[in-house]
Amino acid sequence: MQLIGTFVILLLTIILFVTNRIRVDLVAIMALLAFVMSGILEPNEALAGFSNSVVIMIAGLFVVGAGILRTGLAQMAGNLLLTWSGDSERKLFFLLLTIVACVGAFMSNTGTVALMLPVVVSIAISIKESPSKYLIPLAYIGSLSGLLTLIASPPNLIVSQTLVDYGFERLGFFQITPIGVIAIIVAIFYLFLVRKTVIPNNKSRGNSGDTYQISPKQLAEDYHLGGNLFRVKVESDSAIVHSPLTDLGIPKQYQVFVLKIERHAKEGLRILPITYQEMAGPNSIIQANDILFVQGSAEKVDLFAKANGLTMVKEKSEADYLVTKELGMVEVLLTPHSSFVNKTIASIGFREKYNLNVVGINRKGNYVLSDMLNHPLRFGDALLVQGAWDDIELLSKETGDVVVVGQPREYASKASANGKAPIAGAIMLLMVILMIFEVFPAVISILIGAVLMILTGCLRNMDDAYSEMNFESIVLIAAMLPMATALEKTGGMELISNGIIDVLGSFGAFGVLIGIYWLTIVFGQVISNTATAVLFAPIAMNAAILIDANPYTFAMVVTAASAMAFLTPFSSPTNALVMTAGGYKFFDFVKVGVPLQVIMFVVMIIVIPLLYPL
Repeated sequence: MQLIGTFVILLLTIILFVTNRIRVDLVAIMALLAFVMSGILEPNEALAGFSNSVVIMIAGLFVVGAGILRTGLAQMAGNLLLTWSGDSERKLFFLLLTIVACVGAFMSNTGTVALMLPVVVSIAISIKESPSKYLIPLAYIGSLSGLLTLIASPPNLIVSQTLVDYGFERLGFFQITPIGVIAIIVAIFYLFLVRKTVIPNNKSRGNSGDTYQISPKQLAEDYHLGGNLFRVKVESDSAIVHSPLTDLGIPKQYQVFVLKIERHAKEGLRILPITYQEMAGPNSIIQANDILFVQGSAEKVDLFAKANGLTMVKEKSEADYLVTKELGMVEVLLTPHSSFVNKTIASIGFREKYNLNVVGINRKGNYVLSDMLNHPLRFGDALLVQGAWDDIELLSKETGDVVVVGQPREYASKASANGKAPIAGAIMLLMVILMIFEVFPAVISILIGAVLMILTGCLRNMDDAYSEMNFESIVLIAAMLPMATALEKTGGMELISNGIIDVLGSFGAFGVLIGIYWLTIVFGQVISNTATAVLFAPIAMNAAILIDANPYTFAMVVTAASAMAFLTPFSSPTNALVMTAGGYKFFDFVKVGVPLQVIMFVVMIIVIPLLYPL
């Protein structure tokens, strides 16, 4: 009865996936609950997927991938690829997939796709293409790259260990490489031929980059801040030393605004000169040797400096100093029912209320940069505000008077990671080396990389790291892993494998080989490639021994077939990773994957017996 229940749940799960009316991660959780409620799986068995190393590894790789994207390393890699490919879209396509294959030869296919995902998205956006055109090819080549070396995919190690368990020699590091090279060449040419016809290329899908976002640097240019921002140094004999800003009345007296303060730290060992910056607020107390960032006309700032014993400092555009790891700048729009309409910035008490500076007003393309305190605001006005990133995020959440344009968290993360692309690259290289030489288990190496991304500032904080995880993919994979346990526990796998051998045994070793290949393929579409290899490697060994065939031929068939999960978005972690980013539907994978699956079957069933005669 439990066997029938398992197949019913499996069938209903596939139907729900195909109809695409319920999110795939919710469908997977529903299937998991069905196994528990029907008594097929114990709760600990059903939840085991959430502690599976593959799931933890994927979560860690999202963090590593985010660090690569935030620091600009992905953009740099994309620019390099674009330089190499020139203006040739064909050359770019081949070059991109070749690099994916090379990277995937020395780390897991899931890791390869997670690391290359931000690079591919970055390239697609830079050439004004939809990422959906490139992400299915990325997933498929990422999966096939697992056939290039022994360590490139868990199924390879599982099959190798199964050979040892049955008394044969384990696979060599590059023993499977010829099969992988042939498979990747065939797949790249197929994907190249169908890239404009079968592969989705809808620019409304995925992250097209068309959303309205203007960087803080661009805002500074649009508002012409460069000529209205200055830095002045507070000399030790200045009249404003030890005075709080609120007592000085600088805006009213000079029409000049103090935006932020940079000063040297006076505490600690002071072995190295340490400076820090703070938002200039009403209670900020001026100290000797402070650097004040002020806004106003050149005449007003000069008057303010001379009257108070300050020295003008000139190095580079002061607008470049307004965006840092701690401080940022965004544009906000007044809402139709804003209480700010017809009021002045001074009467609102914007700085005191939100701890943010208004540094400019945009009224239908006319920019107001002086006398802003007494300028009545109107509906449709845009305000350029500057201050701490945390305060900007609070403004976006806690008021209905204005709407923050863009994504402050995104800007803050990029500002925090600015200039740290070499660090992100070094972390990625360290992670790959640890995995190649198996210094630690793969999941530990990836977690080391994820933690280093946060500790080195490639990601701003843990909240930033969590926000970058695609929990839809994580939950989908974790909830689907126990399905293999249910099939094995109820005898479903044994029933099907014995049936295949009974039916095809009369066709000889070649017939059984074909049966094992398709059996592995079919189940590889609904359970992970790792679980598929675990279940079918022993079946293949038994079949080879029973019919007195070459066990290495059958081992290679299981290994190759385990990498051919092309038909569904949940048949492989690599497919699940790109599904959301590419905005794909279930049948997108079917349309691209079915012809490739058939082509690969013909190629593999010819190549493997040639390399490993039956």
